[in-house]
Amino acid sequence: MKLFRRLLTSALWLILSLSAASLLAITGAALYFAPGLPDVRQLQDFELQTPLRIFTRDGKLIGEFGTERRMLVDYDDIPKNMVQAFLAAEDSSYFEHPGVDPTSLVRAALELIASGEIQSGGSTITMQVARNYLLTLDQTFTRKIREILLSLQMEQILSKQEIFELYVNKIYLGHSAYGVAAAAKTYYDKPLDELSVAETAMIAGLPKAPSALNPLSDPERSLIRRNWVLYRMRDQGFIDQAAYQQAVKAPITASNHATQVDIEASYVAEMARRFAIDRFGEAAYTGGYRIHTTIDSELQVQAREALVEGLIEYDTRHGWRGAEKTDIPPSLVEAQSQTQREGLEEELSESPEVMETARQAAESSKARVSGIDIDVSNWLKVLERTPSLGPLQPAIVVSSEGKEMEVLTRDGELATIGWAGLEWAREYRSPEWRGEVPTSADQIAQRGSLVRILRTEEGDWRLSQKPGAQAAIVVLEPDTGALLALQGGFSFAGSQFNRAIQAQRQPGSNFKPFIYMAALQKGGMTAATVINDAPVVMSDVSGDWRPNNSGNEFHGPTRLRVGLYRSRNLVTIRVLQSLGLENALDFLEKFGFSPEKLPHGLSLALGSASLTPLQVARGFAILANGGFKISPWYIERVERVGKEEPLMKATPSVACTTCPPEAETTQIDGETYPVAPRVLDPQALYILRDIMRDVIERGTGRAALALNREDIVGKTGTSNDQRDAWFSGFNGELVTSVWVGKDDYESTGEYGAQAALPIWMDFMAGALEGMPKSIPERPEGIITARIDPQSGRRLHDDQPGGISEMFREGNLPGFQPRHIQSELEDSSGSQGTGTYEAIF
Repeated sequence: MKLFRRLLTSALWLILSLSAASLLAITGAALYFAPGLPDVRQLQDFELQTPLRIFTRDGKLIGEFGTERRMLVDYDDIPKNMVQAFLAAEDSSYFEHPGVDPTSLVRAALELIASGEIQSGGSTITMQVARNYLLTLDQTFTRKIREILLSLQMEQILSKQEIFELYVNKIYLGHSAYGVAAAAKTYYDKPLDELSVAETAMIAGLPKAPSALNPLSDPERSLIRRNWVLYRMRDQGFIDQAAYQQAVKAPITASNHATQVDIEASYVAEMARRFAIDRFGEAAYTGGYRIHTTIDSELQVQAREALVEGLIEYDTRHGWRGAEKTDIPPSLVEAQSQTQREGLEEELSESPEVMETARQAAESSKARVSGIDIDVSNWLKVLERTPSLGPLQPAIVVSSEGKEMEVLTRDGELATIGWAGLEWAREYRSPEWRGEVPTSADQIAQRGSLVRILRTEEGDWRLSQKPGAQAAIVVLEPDTGALLALQGGFSFAGSQFNRAIQAQRQPGSNFKPFIYMAALQKGGMTAATVINDAPVVMSDVSGDWRPNNSGNEFHGPTRLRVGLYRSRNLVTIRVLQSLGLENALDFLEKFGFSPEKLPHGLSLALGSASLTPLQVARGFAILANGGFKISPWYIERVERVGKEEPLMKATPSVACTTCPPEAETTQIDGETYPVAPRVLDPQALYILRDIMRDVIERGTGRAALALNREDIVGKTGTSNDQRDAWFSGFNGELVTSVWVGKDDYESTGEYGAQAALPIWMDFMAGALEGMPKSIPERPEGIITARIDPQSGRRLHDDQPGGISEMFREGNLPGFQPRHIQSELEDSSGSQGTGTYEAIF
């Protein structure tokens, strides 16, 4: 008994000594490290890095930029099962310990003694917050001691809920997702409260190894880890056996939503990103900036779809250029990491049912694609690496026999393309020439070829290809210059070059309305002025220039109105010649064109300038809004997370036809805006618009009559050798310019009325649906008179025939001599043989 008492006494003294030594060690460590510890109180106002986000004017997301994709969430908004999943996976005693779990630290110490290396580290959630926010990630004893001390301090200052909130908003969870809300969006495209128990457990299992255990990089290992978390949740009493059984049987349904946006407007999003970088530097990616653009989400969708469908139709008309790649082998042997798998199996050995799930997952992953009797692992990897381009999905030909083609899709499915989706594929030989119609599928593409496919409206598959041409569409609000929609190419994934704002292309006849406006306002001409449409030879230092009309036809004396709506080149050249080049260049500045960047020669009349679609659209917007010099803009306001007031808000100059001439500002929806200067004469502009209506009714834009809108006007355009095809047009509410061309400046083989006008019509048909017609009021100072269609002269009241024409008051033509009889203009707009001289 005495021996027992002595042993007991010795043990008690040993425990007391060890406790005192531990207390002294902790106190000493605290005294030693305390002066260099970060201030825990900074966590109370800590600003996490949040990405730059770009929105439409109606709040739809169009872009997100930043290395850390994060969506902040309050603790009260975190579902209970999400909290429980993280406790089960990371720190089951979180709400009981004071920031440090002695049991976990002892276990970590024993692992260190046994292996000689730091293994789990024994970190609690609080310790992870200390490390992630205040310390480095290097594995050293010094950092671990600092981590422990900071955790103890943190628990004195912050509540458990506040610490947990910091934790789930900071942690990295793979694929650029930081925090649980971003992970839910990235993997499932869901808010937190819509996640299932299985999906919640998958996310909770990621902090251990987010790059290796996520369901996109390794679905099998992710499934094992998820089911282990579910096992722990059941073991901790967070879920019952029935919920556990249901959850572990759930398949991995995650897919990559990292770039998921509400509206596809990548070209505008990139414009806004560059604006943010110029304005805020690299902090734009992390500072929680929110840029709201002027883009209308519905119009953007319609504009993009019209452009994409128009280019596909254009491409179909010109033939099949062959598969993107050929002779791709189907199988590819890959070595798998047994070390990682064995490590997981050792960790999960406590749960036999989890191990069984892992084995089932391994067997499932070895299954081949249904319907194919070969290993197609390489084909699937090639398809995974090949991006979709708009509606065009990559596929690999499995077989092509007779009138059918079977292809493997990225989803691992077999799709059959019938002859209706193949027979269009005549061989492309030049922009104007295609080969014969194919007679069998194997003439088009063979096994192992990478091709593009798309769904038809009927739900069938159709063979397609990356279009050989590109296009741009710009939609402006004429009164304000706000950019309502923009698409700078067929697909941003295929080419980030924004042709709407970067491509300098020749507008061809699309430029003529600006020359004619100068003639009406500054040149003293009228719609009835007669100009000679006849050959001309111009000489300069580069040699002789012999411009022609389309079709190499000449029509003699031609009224200015007919010259524009028939797009007669020689008429426009002589109009410019009459104006004088310097006068014209000076006038064109009113449309926002820089005279220094325009050609200083008569080729200017034919649209030889190099302009972007946005610059052309701006010019047409000034024609559409009554002649006010607005400027395009697209940044409506910039906000920052946590700030109540916007950092900036746009106040553009706007058109105001009802404002008095001396007005400097106007009110729109309660906001004050400066009034844009009026640069065009209202009467001359009204006449020009009436002439441009003739482009639709009996000119090169006649196809647009199908829209059944009396309020639309516009102009086609085609540059030399059909390198550029245009149509720009408007009503009082929308201005839209469409360009079609090839990046290498090869001929498109089509005119503006063939390539660009169909895209314009497709867009405007949807955009104007339900919109009231907006025909401008006739301004004061416009009078109508009867004229002879051949001479352009006024007719006396007692002279029969003639046609009606409008003029500015005080700018009427002279009378027709009474002895000359007028003839009505025929329906084709021909000027007849006429004996009257043109003005030049």
